[in-house]
Amino acid sequence: MAMSFAALAGFVVGALAVLFYRNQIEAPSTKPGEEAETEAGALPQGIASVLAVLPSSAVVLDAQDHVLRASSAARAFGLVKGDRLMAAELLALARQVRRDGEIRETEVDVAAHKFGHENTNFAVRVAPLSSYGQVLVLAEDQTERRRVEAVRRDFVANVSHELKTPVGALSLLAETVQDAADDPEAVTRFAGRMQHEAARLTYLVQDLITLSRIQGAEAIPTPEQVSIDEAVQVAIDYCKTRAGAKDITLVTGGTEGLRIWGDDDLLITALRNLIDNAIVYSPEHTRVVISARPAGGSVEVSVSDQGIGIPEESQERIFERFFRVDAARSRATGGTGLGLAIVKHVAAAHAGDVTVWSKEGSGSTFTLRLPAFGGKALAAPPSIPLEVAP
Repeated sequence: MAMSFAALAGFVVGALAVLFYRNQIEAPSTKPGEEAETEAGALPQGIASVLAVLPSSAVVLDAQDHVLRASSAARAFGLVKGDRLMAAELLALARQVRRDGEIRETEVDVAAHKFGHENTNFAVRVAPLSSYGQVLVLAEDQTERRRVEAVRRDFVANVSHELKTPVGALSLLAETVQDAADDPEAVTRFAGRMQHEAARLTYLVQDLITLSRIQGAEAIPTPEQVSIDEAVQVAIDYCKTRAGAKDITLVTGGTEGLRIWGDDDLLITALRNLIDNAIVYSPEHTRVVISARPAGGSVEVSVSDQGIGIPEESQERIFERFFRVDAARSRATGGTGLGLAIVKHVAAAHAGDVTVWSKEGSGSTFTLRLPAFGGKALAAPPSIPLEVAP
């Protein structure tokens, strides 16, 4: 990305220099004083057209630091107001370039308020444009690119850590079993721990594969009508063993016979993760309720628990990969930290969304909102076949 911007900036600077040189040669003869006044205060012919098509922020300053031309992007980011360049760092750089004629490149953080009030990071290239003190400033917004790079680094670091833990545990347990070969009870105990860590590793790899398959939020290639009742029942069957171990009752309710247009495997995966998450964070002898209801052109499927709840400051982050409200509890139960991220991407793949309501000590409710089959959420008895959507 940085190299492509440098190449683009170099091309633009070169093109503008050629245009300026051509205009110098082809310009009609005028009185010396008039020529200096005109060319010092105006852009050479053709340069404005080049700047108009640039996707990056482009600003041309005159010898007095007044803006002669600014692209719409530069004004949208707040870099230019009226005829003034608002970023002090860029103005200082432009003055240095004007003094020594050297092209300069750098990165700056500017309090540009195009979106919100956070700083915007720009890759900047500043070059002299003429002998009259005109300077060209090119600034490419790379805030999103840097955010994506930071997410990627965090993801790689988290994956490495999560994989290292069960792999390391398996290695140590294998050595322990080998050393305790003459102690059947110890072998049995450590073999059970190895099975637990192997299962955790398997779940992690499966979740990573699922997440990599759906995180692009691309449309489902072969959607079909999906029964909410059937998907909920399959998801419950997956979670019965874990719920039984804590004496947690899984209860279904709401409107029966609802259907969506999507992928049944992905929906089951999302519901399984929501139910499993509710079980993990619920105390023993409680209930987890799974209900569905029509909501205009959508179907809402909610999973409610009577668990510990989610702190308000954590509710905006719970759908991030590997984020855990209670890391110790999640790791103790074999959680991968990817479940809710998968739910979010499944919802996006169905052109829907997922929301959460939670209060500490009172439990949580996660709600999947998905487009209904046929465009309207009507309950249909399973015995009545539905027409296939066109």
